[in-house]
Amino acid sequence: MRAQRTRAPRGFTLVELLVVMVIIGITLGLASLNAIPSPRQNLQEEAQRLALLLQLARDEAIVRNRLVAFEANSERYRFIVRNDTGWEPVTRDDLLRERPFKQAPLRLVLEPNPGADPNQLRITFGREPVDKPFVLTLASGNNAVAIRADGVGHFTVE
Repeated sequence: MRAQRTRAPRGFTLVELLVVMVIIGITLGLASLNAIPSPRQNLQEEAQRLALLLQLARDEAIVRNRLVAFEANSERYRFIVRNDTGWEPVTRDDLLRERPFKQAPLRLVLEPNPGADPNQLRITFGREPVDKPFVLTLASGNNAVAIRADGVGHFTVE
């Protein structure tokens, strides 16, 4: 009777190890690319944050029955409220407080822009739920993102 030959267990071959290393390398490469946002993504996030704040300012103007304005230059933006004595910066509200743009300096374009100073723009929200539509464009380098307001309270980022 012949004795059955049993093979001793063997380890992985060099080819198998190389295939696993390549798969791990590709996975890590894709993960690191997604973990580092592009300047376009950063600008898009800034525009989305700003669109939500503009929506909040519009709602505040209607609820408070006072004018609320958004003012911005290339470095910073803030919200101001019209009181009996004049315009006053919002300081007690953490959401509507003054803050810098994360990717400053930005180029800001407001259409239509009734203001005379191109370096300082202002969007005023009135007491009425219907307002004039506008497009606010934020640009940095070759990237640009637009915030479009339809005048009845809808703000979209394009």
